Amino acid sequence: MVDISEVLETNKMIKEENLDVRTVTLGINLMDCCDNDLKRLNEKIYKKVTTVAKNLVKVAKDIEKEYGIPIVNERVSVTPISIVGASACKTEEDFVSIAKTLDKAAKDTGVNFIGGYTALVPKGMTHADELLIRSIPKALSSTSCVCASVNTASTKTGINMDVVRMLGNVILETAKLTKDKDSVGCAKFVVFCNAPDDNPFMAGSFHGVTEPDNVINVGVSGPGVIKAAVSETKGKSFEELCETIKRTAFKVTRMGQLVAREASSRLGTPFGIIDLSLAPTPAVGDSIAEILIEMGLECPGAPGTTAALAILNDHVKKGGVMASSYVGGLSGAFIPVSEDQGMIDAVLKGALTIEKLEAMTCVCSVGLDMVAIPGDTKAESISGIIADEMAIGMINQKTTAVRIIPVIGKKEGDMAEFGGLLGRAPVMRISPFKCDDFINRGGRIPAPIHSFKN
Repeated sequence: MVDISEVLETNKMIKEENLDVRTVTLGINLMDCCDNDLKRLNEKIYKKVTTVAKNLVKVAKDIEKEYGIPIVNERVSVTPISIVGASACKTEEDFVSIAKTLDKAAKDTGVNFIGGYTALVPKGMTHADELLIRSIPKALSSTSCVCASVNTASTKTGINMDVVRMLGNVILETAKLTKDKDSVGCAKFVVFCNAPDDNPFMAGSFHGVTEPDNVINVGVSGPGVIKAAVSETKGKSFEELCETIKRTAFKVTRMGQLVAREASSRLGTPFGIIDLSLAPTPAVGDSIAEILIEMGLECPGAPGTTAALAILNDHVKKGGVMASSYVGGLSGAFIPVSEDQGMIDAVLKGALTIEKLEAMTCVCSVGLDMVAIPGDTKAESISGIIADEMAIGMINQKTTAVRIIPVIGKKEGDMAEFGGLLGRAPVMRISPFKCDDFINRGGRIPAPIHSFKN
């Protein structure tokens, strides 16, 4: 039972340290909408989403007002559309029509984003999966609220390199179709290895096939809170540092659990998980980079950066697990370049490169997130970057992801502007050396030996 006194304890965190509930995400199962007639399918999807989610925004705003806890986003995630649309969709345009239906439903319910324009293809893809993947550029360029994802790899099955090769072109085409907005369409698309079924964070959120009919998942964030706590440990031992992070994460998670339970009760929807992810924003003081500096680094990218991030990620999770039995999703620390002013500064100083970011993804929650690269980058090079991240996730039995943005018309050192929570990003240098022959082999990279546990 969460006591109100535990919430009052967080007043200073909310007022001075940017503590917030980043998202209340309502997962909706669309399997009962399946139909072989496209018009009926779209009608059913619209009706289901707008009926189940009709009170989501109101309930979130009521909780925010009553408890004084900022709730930044209300979102919906749905069953992977490649599954839901398989019977009715015979062309890419058919799938795009579903994206437009989801977009309309999101706008009419008032949610910020709707996720689940998704294909799960780590071992192979159906014809419907392929159609959806090829439709992603048109879907994301013709909608504003829809987010897409593709799970291309897992520790149990290996890496589907046919899809990885295809996605280099998909990302480039998405960038070109949204070039008038610094290729922002790519910011709404993520490629996963080991995608979780219960992730409330966009762009990778979808309602997994193992989930109940409807579920409330809450994503809590608080880089500013952790930074303030860590600043009190200067000159102290690693043991003291780790305990401080863990205790602070505990308090943050308890606040999130209160919001989750309240939303669940008021909506009559089961509570799923708390995702305690240190997800930064462009706001001053709301930065993972600044936490790393408080831990003793001159700048992210300095020697010791990966070790510091490992400490942070692990002890955030330990604190969360102490506070709630239902911690899930992507819990840990995100390092999106465009959404973290400290990371932007590190890139501009030359301290942080894409290669160092890749090393850091071995120990953090996701992967190469919101990284802007030159718009003339070849599709094969983009696929190579994806393959590297998928391999890290597969071998290390963890979730990794790529949200990379080739900004059409811009080169290394230029600045891309995405707006809002998506922020702004310096265009980063990537290796000029080719990987075409490797990527074009095709097929599937087998699962690692340690995946065989049956």
